[in-house]
Amino acid sequence: MPPRTLVIVNPASRSGRTRKIFDALEARLRDALGPLEVDWTQGPRDAERLAREGARAGVERILVAGGDGTASEVVAGVLAADLADEIQIGFLPLGTGKDLVRGLGLAMNVEEAITDIAAGRTRQIDAGRLHYLNHGGEPRVTSFINSATVGISGLIVQLVNESGKGMGGSLAFLLGTLRALARFQPAPATLELDGTKIYEGDLVLATACNGPFFGGGMRGAPGACFDDGLLDVVVIPGLTKARLLRRLPNLYAGTHIEVPGVLRFQGRELLVSAAPGSQLLEIDGEPLGCAPVRFEVLPEAVTLVGVKETNR
Repeated sequence: MPPRTLVIVNPASRSGRTRKIFDALEARLRDALGPLEVDWTQGPRDAERLAREGARAGVERILVAGGDGTASEVVAGVLAADLADEIQIGFLPLGTGKDLVRGLGLAMNVEEAITDIAAGRTRQIDAGRLHYLNHGGEPRVTSFINSATVGISGLIVQLVNESGKGMGGSLAFLLGTLRALARFQPAPATLELDGTKIYEGDLVLATACNGPFFGGGMRGAPGACFDDGLLDVVVIPGLTKARLLRRLPNLYAGTHIEVPGVLRFQGRELLVSAAPGSQLLEIDGEPLGCAPVRFEVLPEAVTLVGVKETNR
């Protein structure tokens, strides 16, 4: 008997085109995977609720029909239910950025993803947890799967979401980055990794990454590995706007870590201290809140389904 499967669909992903795409895909999914339950998100963070409720209701496999943000919410919901050991999570790559599936080496198109999910190959990967302030200044806790960052990235995703991603994820994030550079002013922050201070001063960007890609194809944390039990921390200090603009191609190539002043570390827990509201936070391409924030790795917390033979 096939596992009890829930598909969580974000109709707003890919600038709203996912709704139409999924209507055409549903019969194909049922043919390949058997009976399905389908839930549609109603707004931001709703996938987290649906995943948590589905996990507690006894589903054994949750498929994400959406982008990186939806995937992150589903992981957060499963972990919040404390049932991650009993549930496989698969991704139908219907978003724009596709940084998560790119970093994991998963199928980049839906038909191939369905075939891989039906094959049933699995892999254990890490997740991340963060304690942060929402925009109302209230403490919150959630989880993420690919990347979490503070600094200019929070403004970038805010601008990208405001303008939409109709031109595609990579171009949307590039234009959002250029707009953010024109507006952004670095603010002071202090970073501690595993209890040791690693940076203090004006901050442009700090990452706590599980995977290597963010921002629609930027290789922000080159070398990051989803199953090494560590977060990859990259710190970009308060460089001038002219220098940041000149170095933007390095961020796509992953060579920004060679730029003088840029720092790179690995560790299990990162604390970013800053004046409330001065350093914006994003996780997996979605704005969330602000620092102060504490990130921690959750080793082997998630079971993926649909991996390639070489990625098991």
